[in-house]
Amino acid sequence: MRHTILFLRSLLFTVVMAVATIVWACVCFLAAPLPYNKRFWVTSRWNVFVIWCAKVICGIHYEFKGYENLPDEPAIVLSKHQSAWETIFLLPNLTRPLVFVFKKEILYIPFFGWAMALLRMIPIDRKQGKNAFKHMVAHGKRRLADGQWIIMFPEGTRIPVGQKGKYKSGGTRLAIETNAVVVPIAHNSGECWPKNSFLKRPGVITVSIGKPISPDGHTPDSLMQEVENWIESEMRVISPHVYSAG
Repeated sequence: MRHTILFLRSLLFTVVMAVATIVWACVCFLAAPLPYNKRFWVTSRWNVFVIWCAKVICGIHYEFKGYENLPDEPAIVLSKHQSAWETIFLLPNLTRPLVFVFKKEILYIPFFGWAMALLRMIPIDRKQGKNAFKHMVAHGKRRLADGQWIIMFPEGTRIPVGQKGKYKSGGTRLAIETNAVVVPIAHNSGECWPKNSFLKRPGVITVSIGKPISPDGHTPDSLMQEVENWIESEMRVISPHVYSAG
């Protein structure tokens, strides 16, 4: 019975999210002529709505830890990546508009990708190698100067709960190139919204924000090692049951 209820709630949530995506994409197209901050606000209401639906329909709540650590200066946000939840949640819930760095193919996704194209994101072509990084730095400097923050997932892909991916130094290279502080974020979203799982499970997701880390005196690798150490240590604080079981 419990599995059936989870399935029905997850099915309802998926249908509502799909319909909302189509509706919001159309709204975003209408908002395209607006100034960027207003356009960003309109677009991010989809994120707010989806997170609200996840709470009401699936019982997925959240709490912040360390929110006061968010700085009032240009920053590169480097987050743990377990789920689609954080990609939706973080956009409207930090103190500055966020800019995602993602593979350009996402822009081709009907409705969702088309709406993303209206925002100041940084799509990259990974086949371009060094040129892709140059592109990211050039656009990153402009975005930071405009008052936005850049967010990246150093593990590159969603990692199952209790596991650790290989942390890549692209984000810390960007931080050093732009002289922006790094803000590490740990969370346990995969416990409620698992990778590649249709079922969404009720619970509380803890989003823990670390203190900003200055790039001064760091190499990209040493800075990323500090970020990785903090995130993985914090994961054991917010999800002790997962790591003790391992």
